[in-house]
Amino acid sequence: MGGIQAGTVTSADGTVIVFDQSGAGPAVVLVQGALMSRADPVMSGIAAGLSRWFTVFSYDRRGRGDSGDTRPYAVEREAEDLAALIAAAGGSAAVFGGSSGAGLAVRAAARNPAITRLALWDPPYHVDDTAPRLPHDFATQLDDLVSAGRRAQAVELFLVRAAEASPEDVAGMRGQPFWPAAEASARTLAYEAFVMGPDNALPAGLLAGLTQPTLVLNGGASPAWMRRAGEAVAGAIPGAVHRVLEGQAHYVAPEAIVPELLEFFITS
Repeated sequence: MGGIQAGTVTSADGTVIVFDQSGAGPAVVLVQGALMSRADPVMSGIAAGLSRWFTVFSYDRRGRGDSGDTRPYAVEREAEDLAALIAAAGGSAAVFGGSSGAGLAVRAAARNPAITRLALWDPPYHVDDTAPRLPHDFATQLDDLVSAGRRAQAVELFLVRAAEASPEDVAGMRGQPFWPAAEASARTLAYEAFVMGPDNALPAGLLAGLTQPTLVLNGGASPAWMRRAGEAVAGAIPGAVHRVLEGQAHYVAPEAIVPELLEFFITS
């Protein structure tokens, strides 16, 4: 199986994207959600679990970890990052996207037939009025806070409004080891808002046009609005399969999700 090898690709706009490569076999690319990097325990755990059967590419999305960033931001630039990585992986790959990373995977798959299969975890679209109510200018609010040097406040705003954390929860998070990394990637929170689109609305037309075999997974302990979003995503993509991992919260355990991904990615 071999160890983990670090590498880089250069995206279409010149941004350098850093990735880890592990395993052997067909290529699988992992796309993380908000405030995560390739070093996150969930992402590294999924990579380790899949690498016995696949060549796994886990990368830092632009503006995070070791990857570069180029302004102005556009979702198309992130799709180009993923395309560059797939090209380096041999020209085609299955893609896993978690949370808002699922939103990016969907947008990339709609324009890139080199994505052969699509697995989505807890895509956080808002399909009814039980989902969090976000300001229409949420991306602008986040970007303005970061531009003013108020990175901690940007992270807090995102966690409270989008992730439904309480202010007390966030106060406790500020003392955790991961908090400095969260502040360091605060500028990318606006990127997540752009990826998910205005009001996190379900992009039904885009989903209906996808041709890749797709698996949509939700956690049984994830918020109920996320499970309904997963059902809506699976219902909008032709032929998509929806499954619920009972007992799993949004921050999923790798050992719970890897068997589902293996079964799906191995299927010819």
